[in-house]
Amino acid sequence: MIMHGRAIAPGTAEGEALVLDEPFSFLGGADGATGDLHVRTGNLAGKVFVFPKGKGSTVGSFVMYDLKVHGKAPAAVVNQTAETIVTTGAVIASIPMADQVDVSLIREGDRVIVDGKRGYVELPDVQVLDSASSVILTAGKVLMLCRPPAARSFPGVWSLVSGRVERGETPEETARREIKEETGLTVGFPDAVLPPVLVREGNTVWRVWPFLFRAEQAKPVLNRENTAFQWVAPAEVSERPTVAKVPDIIKLFIGQ
Repeated sequence: MIMHGRAIAPGTAEGEALVLDEPFSFLGGADGATGDLHVRTGNLAGKVFVFPKGKGSTVGSFVMYDLKVHGKAPAAVVNQTAETIVTTGAVIASIPMADQVDVSLIREGDRVIVDGKRGYVELPDVQVLDSASSVILTAGKVLMLCRPPAARSFPGVWSLVSGRVERGETPEETARREIKEETGLTVGFPDAVLPPVLVREGNTVWRVWPFLFRAEQAKPVLNRENTAFQWVAPAEVSERPTVAKVPDIIKLFIGQ
């Protein structure tokens, strides 16, 4: 998988991902002489350091330089949003860096290649597959399907009507086919379409194409791919375990 971000500091590097899910300050957050993190267990030396954005004092830039001097610097830095402190530190310490990357798609221990000159971030062991996911709306409620505990993908949670895009299909054709196969319902053209969203599961990133279909008096008849269905008010979807980003998709379509 290749993500196209923004070039921040030039250079190319490869390493194992060390991931934080919150903003990070190099001042106080890492030991410039050893590379040890203070905010959690781990050492920055030779790792691709992934976190949303930097924070804290401008002295953090010089901590990054100190890491470089002691041979304990990260191999590269990847941010969702670069800010001045980390940008300056990456430049003066010659640490390749890119931002405008969805860091939620990178997992601890991933093999990551960073091209700081072009802003490319590659996860060579992660594949990208396309799927369609459909919101079916009837009387203000959304059709939710419960996946079997033994399902190969997202077992035991609630989902929209979803399925993988097969060779030769468009995502819209997939959406209609999956709705017919999984619920017995026949739908026409979608009422709305969103740009694709990316969801990580294991070593797969699903590029999910969201659709909205409105149906009157829909009576689903499930096949073996799901164990149960419920009509759920949009505001109540997040109260149950769901496939990642399902509540976000519904909110974008319906605004609740």
